[in-house]
Amino acid sequence: MADHLEASVTLPSDPASVAAARSYVVGTLAEWGLPSDTEAADTVRLIVSELATNAVQHTFGQSPTFTVDIALERDERLRIGVTDSHPRFPKRLPAAVQQDNGRGMVIIRWLTAECGGRLRVRPTREGGKTVSIELPWTAPVEPVATAGQQEA
Repeated sequence: MADHLEASVTLPSDPASVAAARSYVVGTLAEWGLPSDTEAADTVRLIVSELATNAVQHTFGQSPTFTVDIALERDERLRIGVTDSHPRFPKRLPAAVQQDNGRGMVIIRWLTAECGGRLRVRPTREGGKTVSIELPWTAPVEPVATAGQQEA
């Protein structure tokens, strides 16, 4: 595989774009060797869903689009970032039991740490922000045998 792979998509800040962002990332990672039916792909799917949801919900219509960037460095580190044009950084909200939202960053932070990665929030030159995660790349080296298949 190449030393560096990159992919990017810009989507409208619309709730329907969350599913499109998930599909784009999981499809791209499948092309890069991470099967979409693995635990690692499920983790990435959830992280991207939370990042994209935040970009749509918490920009208050001030960011007409958001961009999802994916990079794989030397088959070792996977970076996924979501950039929007709203200047406000994410805030950690109090976790009230009755609260239906506001847990996205907590989920992202926990999943990222659980995988041995890190979360970063950086301002962009244009006045927005990028929320990104970096994870160890976990694509299997050998094809994974599915239930019912046996090695010869």
